[in-house]
Amino acid sequence: MSKLWGGRFTKSAEEWVDEFGASISFDQELVKEDIQGSLAHVKMLKACGILPPGDAGKIIEGLHTLQEKAENGELSFSVEMEDIHLNLESMLISEIGPVGGKLHTGRSRNDQVATDMHLYLRNQTEDVLLLIKSLQKAILKQAEEHVETLIPGYTHLQRAQPISFAHHLMAYFWMLERDKQRFTESMKRINISPLGAGALAGTTFPIDREYSSELLGFEGIYENSLDAVSDRDFILEFLSNSSTLMMHLSRFSEEIILWSSQEFQFIELDDAFSTGSSIMPQKKNPDMAELIRGKTGRVYGNLTGMLTVLKGLPLAYNKDMQEDKEGMFDTVKTVIGSLKIFEGMISTMKVKTETMRKATSSDFSNATELADYLAAKGMPFREAHEVVGKLVLSCVQQGCYLADLTMEQFKEASDLFEDDIYAALNPYEAVKRRNSAGGTGFEQVKIAIGKGNTLLAE
Repeated sequence: MSKLWGGRFTKSAEEWVDEFGASISFDQELVKEDIQGSLAHVKMLKACGILPPGDAGKIIEGLHTLQEKAENGELSFSVEMEDIHLNLESMLISEIGPVGGKLHTGRSRNDQVATDMHLYLRNQTEDVLLLIKSLQKAILKQAEEHVETLIPGYTHLQRAQPISFAHHLMAYFWMLERDKQRFTESMKRINISPLGAGALAGTTFPIDREYSSELLGFEGIYENSLDAVSDRDFILEFLSNSSTLMMHLSRFSEEIILWSSQEFQFIELDDAFSTGSSIMPQKKNPDMAELIRGKTGRVYGNLTGMLTVLKGLPLAYNKDMQEDKEGMFDTVKTVIGSLKIFEGMISTMKVKTETMRKATSSDFSNATELADYLAAKGMPFREAHEVVGKLVLSCVQQGCYLADLTMEQFKEASDLFEDDIYAALNPYEAVKRRNSAGGTGFEQVKIAIGKGNTLLAE
């Protein structure tokens, strides 16, 4: 079979060369978008009087036939036809005859593929936004149930201060909210039309780019034809946003992995999101969380790869840009899968509230309460910090905790200590009192959850 562009050539490439240069093995993912873009293009050609109504009608009918076959999985793609565009054009000509060749009037594969990817990323970004929202809902539901559940807060992975478990969960809610904002903002760059820019210089045909843009639901057109066919910033932005999102999911995964370990025992993951060992019968491994943590690296790699492909390219289109798709497809698949898995993990995880509570009473995470107590009674905080540090050292040497000290021992450290110190050392009271805006105090956590529910309702 001769190439649709083969008039200039006197011989064909060898089969292995065709296979190396072809993209149909992966860009068939764009079949729906390619047909969608072609339908808008031919309707525009008809409206502008560039194609007779009869020819346009036949092409539209043929495209709908291909659309139906695609939905039913009845299309077979050929490496010899290189990519999704030439494959579909060849199929169209086979379906309706030579008139199908008129579809390509006034456009190039360069603006065609760019249009496909804009349509594809618009659809996928909308799906990602919905999945982020679903995960946020799952986090909110767990948070609502655990406002007064205490957990050690950590810095340097050392116990720092007791906090509300809901407060810890809500930190990830707000990270995801920023991710959602980034993806939403990126839609401004995704939802613009390159269709009609041609190979790089526009076309001599009297096309109406605004009309085809409107038919495809875009918000506007590229103002420069060179930019239209060579721009991949919108993909880079998607990959960058995805990398940040995956980084957040990876951090959350790490905490889930730690919390579900024998050493922590703060949570238990549902069996559906865990696996066993082929040799150790007792094992329940947090494999899904580990996989998400690992898959973060491939998303980073896709971003780095895309940046590297583009960094030295002159205007306008270059074959290098064929490498823009596989990483994009892989990232979409990875992000969507990770969000679905995460929503299930969070929705079904069992929180071991008593283990968490005990953890906050068998450490020195209430030491700051002691320093704040002294500072509130007039002692300079730096001096209070030193007094409490010495008390902690004394406890370590005695093998006890601050709440185990006698009033006599407290008085030896400072006359400012009174009987109310024991209430101040209580982890529940310590958390409850941290009522500054955005803090872990129970009332503040409830306010944050309320704001989260309002955001999702909008």
